[in-house]
Amino acid sequence: MFNNFYKNRRVLVTGHTGFKGSWLTLWLLELGAKVAGFSLYLPSEPCNFEILGLDKHVAHYVGDIRDYDALSGVFEAFEPEIIFHLAAQPIVRRSYDEPKLTFDTNVGGTVNVLECVRQSSSVKASVVITSDKCYKNVEWVWGYRENDQMGSYDPYGASKGSAEIAINSYCQSFFRGEETKRVASARAGNVIGGGDWGQDRLIPDCVNAWSKGREVIIRNPHATRPWQFVLEPLSGYLWLGVLLGNNKLKSGEAFNFGPKSDVVQPVNILIDTCKKYWDEAQWKVIADSSFKRESGLLKLCCDKALSMLNWKAALSFEETVEFVALWYKEFYQNGENMLEFSTQQIEQYYSLARDRGVQWAKNDK
Repeated sequence: MFNNFYKNRRVLVTGHTGFKGSWLTLWLLELGAKVAGFSLYLPSEPCNFEILGLDKHVAHYVGDIRDYDALSGVFEAFEPEIIFHLAAQPIVRRSYDEPKLTFDTNVGGTVNVLECVRQSSSVKASVVITSDKCYKNVEWVWGYRENDQMGSYDPYGASKGSAEIAINSYCQSFFRGEETKRVASARAGNVIGGGDWGQDRLIPDCVNAWSKGREVIIRNPHATRPWQFVLEPLSGYLWLGVLLGNNKLKSGEAFNFGPKSDVVQPVNILIDTCKKYWDEAQWKVIADSSFKRESGLLKLCCDKALSMLNWKAALSFEETVEFVALWYKEFYQNGENMLEFSTQQIEQYYSLARDRGVQWAKNDK
């Protein structure tokens, strides 16, 4: 995978204890990378990072992404070559309750990472992950492109749009030219997969309720999202890191990573498909009476990633749901060796991507 680019390279993942961060860390370890992680805490109970026992396999640094001195110390100690920045306050509804924390973490934390990259003599390439919520969402039916307007109405989306502006500023000011460090941003949303127990997230809410024989409460069954299995966008992040690290892509580019068009489905279709894997699973709608508005329709155009990176999603909607549901079924029924099961899912996904001609899964040199 990825032409063995990551083998023996020093890779720093911020937010490595989170849902996407833990899967990315596991995949990097499978690729032979020497991985360090920087994160403040375990974000949920249970926590995928802990379930997989990843603390035994990485240099695990505990610190706040808002603390520049602590982050800078990790850069000096570990001397990373590749950076994946995922540390964030990731919940839209929480951003209404804690807007300052959200902006300080998502904007200030991103600036701290960029400044550490600027000051580092070891870093060659950095992938800074934001969100599909960075766009000003007017709920049109076509996908947002990378040059569409930034800035959502909610604090979370606004913080991600602001982070994108900061990334572009650093790229234009400090990371230009052929010999400089390479930095790019990545935008993805509505990532689902095993090991996610995040607050106010659809799949965790479902499996938590169904595993206890309860019905799940749904706020907006007709909200439409680009659901994608966690390994889909992570393959894009990893492939972007390869191209940046091999100087095949200039700094300052932003890329959307999203699923095939048939995977863009409303909440009720996702839940009904998940129900196939859970006996007596039930759900009901209770409308949200709070002011915490969320988007009804949001999807991405990924033509740029296909054109410039030769990247595309590999899975159908049914396959996406199957990967997710089987992980949780395994956890709740057995749960003893989720590291092995998760590694098998990476191999299964790789095999599907290779058979379908996805570029990163080929063995080209």
